[in-house]
Amino acid sequence: MNKDQVKGRVKEATGTLKEATGKAVGNKRLEEKGMIEKDVGKVQAGVGDLKNDLKK
Repeated sequence: MNKDQVKGRVKEATGTLKEATGKAVGNKRLEEKGMIEKDVGKVQAGVGDLKNDLKK
């Protein structure tokens, strides 16, 4: 695994946690931030996966 894969997966997990917390508390802004962070993490992990595939 490379750095982008790890950082992306961590951002994705953090975003999922923020989204769930926002839903539980009823805070739409926190929920939206969590969704955005989750999507950014998915993209970053995808870039890391692509880099890893290109190395092989």
